[in-house]
Amino acid sequence: DVTLRVMDEQGKPTTASFVIRDAQGHVYPLQTKRLAPDFDFHPQIYRADGERIKLPAGDYTVEFTRGPEYLVKRQPVKIAAGKSQTLSFKLERWIDLAKLGWYSGDHHIHAAGCMHYETPTQGVMPQDMIRHILGEDLKVGSVLTWGPCYYYQKQFFEGKDHQLSTPTNLMRYDVEVSGFPSSHAGHLVLLRLKDQNYPGAKELEDWPTWDLPILQWAKSQGAVVGFAHSGWGLEVKTTELPHYELPRFDGIGANEYIVDVTHDAVDFISTVDTPSVWELNIWYHTLNAGFRTRISGETDFPCIYGERVGLGRSYVKLDGKLNYDNWVAGIDDGRAYVTDGKSHLLDFQVNGSAMGVSGSELKLDKPQMVRVTTKVAARLDEQPNEAIRKLRYDQKPFWDLDRSRIGVTREVPVELIVNGQPVAKKTILADGTIREVAFDAPISQSSWVAIRILPSSHTNPIFVTVDGQPIRASRRSAEWCLKAVDQCWTQKAPKISAKERSAAEAAYEHARQVYRKILAESKAN
Repeated sequence: DVTLRVMDEQGKPTTASFVIRDAQGHVYPLQTKRLAPDFDFHPQIYRADGERIKLPAGDYTVEFTRGPEYLVKRQPVKIAAGKSQTLSFKLERWIDLAKLGWYSGDHHIHAAGCMHYETPTQGVMPQDMIRHILGEDLKVGSVLTWGPCYYYQKQFFEGKDHQLSTPTNLMRYDVEVSGFPSSHAGHLVLLRLKDQNYPGAKELEDWPTWDLPILQWAKSQGAVVGFAHSGWGLEVKTTELPHYELPRFDGIGANEYIVDVTHDAVDFISTVDTPSVWELNIWYHTLNAGFRTRISGETDFPCIYGERVGLGRSYVKLDGKLNYDNWVAGIDDGRAYVTDGKSHLLDFQVNGSAMGVSGSELKLDKPQMVRVTTKVAARLDEQPNEAIRKLRYDQKPFWDLDRSRIGVTREVPVELIVNGQPVAKKTILADGTIREVAFDAPISQSSWVAIRILPSSHTNPIFVTVDGQPIRASRRSAEWCLKAVDQCWTQKAPKISAKERSAAEAAYEHARQVYRKILAESKAN
């Protein structure tokens, strides 16, 4: 028996991630013999202060950390034969975002399906999931019930924080519409639901066969809703962003989003767990057309990514105490940035107007120069990770700060984005220090403005209106959106039930009419 003493940077007991290897590199406890709360697809285990594990006598190296805000530390240990002993571990942070009012969350985690076992235990239990949320220091973890083990896992939905939540780390069960009849149109993330049962649906097969009715039903009860793993179905060959290639719209990402956004039925699309070019392009085009959808970060654990929860995350600015409802409201308001956890874009403002406050809108009476400010922190190891840097952008990990590294330096570019185009750039040293970055940019027409370190982090937009005019930033974007509606219909219509087909056709035609009007109002660029 080995007792683990686990202390955070303040010397307080906590939960952390441990990878334990012997002198030959073998991982302990053996992955092939693990049961929840330890997952056999992980090298790491999560243990709280005072918990125990069993190890054979020998020499080991223990790698320990607690999510991307902490350093990864290594400690050699020797286990003696025939007696119990205690090992002590002290964690070390490189940044503490909660102290600055920014709270991390992953809105797309699963307790069943994909890498989890589905039988005989119907996925894993809440007491297993909270351990992983704590061990990665996720302030908010949304565990989404979906197709696999749906009828068993849905018992954990309560419409409130799970009782295993702590004051600093919240867990809530919500729903992903995946493995449902509408899944072909794009998987949906439904957050802050009060009721998880669609009216009149006794089983999954009774749910609608397209997305708009589900989004409208969820929003009617105060939920915040969006599309999961947005890039699927929007695959293209180009690396340009924005681009004007028309994807197939044949997948389970933000496909029917192109229609639903015209019905004011989508609050966000998800990012970080699919290639950035695929997921951001459709968002950029709809922003250019004047819509104000936000982005949120997700992992889709353990499906797209099984390594750990929180590989993709959102950081939401909260003025008061951590609260799930307010955190989700921050996603809806755009008071958040998305990240792989290795870079951070804090307190983004344009002329003093803050992201996510007062509709994220700055009103100008005429074209003028604006002052854009943010605080930036990023941390890279001194040596590049060539295994990541040599990958194509459509190979995992899709978002990773090492892809942003300039050459073999420790510097990364911070870009100012106006209407989807990078208009200015500054470099910072990714040594973990928080630095103030400022840009001056001319705004000649109503525009949206954002900051990014691509592909690692991206703010939500601030909308700058000039003389009260709507954003009509690009005719090419409006044309792309209009063509996208037709392309999406060719892929989705055959799978929409006959009884719902006429309503869906009317909704698609509504979208066409909206984009035609926007196109007529847009400038030729």
